[in-house]
Amino acid sequence: MINQNTALLLIDLQIGFDNHSHWGGNRNNPHCETVCHRLLQKWRAKNMPIFHIQHNSTDPNSPLRPNQIGNEFKPLTAPINNEIIIGKTVNSAFIGTNLYDELTSRAIDSLVIVGLTTNHCVSTTTRMAGNLGFDAYVVADGTATFDRVGADGTRYDSELVHQISLANLHGEFATVVNSDEFLRG
Repeated sequence: MINQNTALLLIDLQIGFDNHSHWGGNRNNPHCETVCHRLLQKWRAKNMPIFHIQHNSTDPNSPLRPNQIGNEFKPLTAPINNEIIIGKTVNSAFIGTNLYDELTSRAIDSLVIVGLTTNHCVSTTTRMAGNLGFDAYVVADGTATFDRVGADGTRYDSELVHQISLANLHGEFATVVNSDEFLRG
């Protein structure tokens, strides 16, 4: 399933997402960052490609604006040494960035995708990865999201949003797995 041409994409694991109320509250999967850290350790130990995606919001009210504490990576999953950082300003890590060129120049053909949030940047990046021909895997327990309010005012629980988002990706744009698929062995 994974080999030296499999990159780990860590999406938006930034301090600004600790402001739960800003994003809708009731975040699901409190162990997301721990799972991401364990995967990151495995990739580092095997000297496999790692890409840290950083959302540099242009919204003046966003905790993810550059030069704000919220824009910084969470310490547990922060880049070290020469790990590649891809800055983005929209949901997809492929739009307005050099991610595609970085991946293809390294002959990377498969991606293991984790991070925040399941229904926004993880989903959008995964959809594009699948459309661009990458063999994509989304780690269900390595992603998380928040409650969402629909157009009619209905509040949707974060776990429901998470599960539906993963269901929309699975079999169409990616294979959704749990971290144990990559951590054993």
